[in-house]
Amino acid sequence: MHISENTVQVRYAETDQMGVVYHANYLVWMELGRTKLIEDLGFNYAEIEKVGILSPVVDLNISYKTPVRYGEKALVKTWVEDYDGIRITYAYEIYNGEGQLAISGQSKHVCVKKESFRPISIRRMFPDWHEAYEKAKRDKD
Repeated sequence: MHISENTVQVRYAETDQMGVVYHANYLVWMELGRTKLIEDLGFNYAEIEKVGILSPVVDLNISYKTPVRYGEKALVKTWVEDYDGIRITYAYEIYNGEGQLAISGQSKHVCVKKESFRPISIRRMFPDWHEAYEKAKRDKD
């Protein structure tokens, strides 16, 4: 299993009146993690969009544990939790500046044709990407 990591400097604009990161901003950080993971695997999401393929979120789950605050650096960990050739489940853990788990979550995606929103087989259309996801996904021992 490959785990991608990146760091986010918490900006004042991302916090609420209490100095705590506003809950919706974790979604943005999850996207940053997903993009970094795809790049770590040797691909570029923008390239598949150029050929008319999109990857919408079809399900999202976040569990909030402890806050991340203004001035901290958050650590975003991302990996492929599950993949079947069509659907991809990315998993996330975001840690606060003290190394405590702030959120855990998952987002499920499917690749679709832009003009029809009909699902496509990643296995058939992007065999290299398929192979990389098969190697990177979490072992289910």
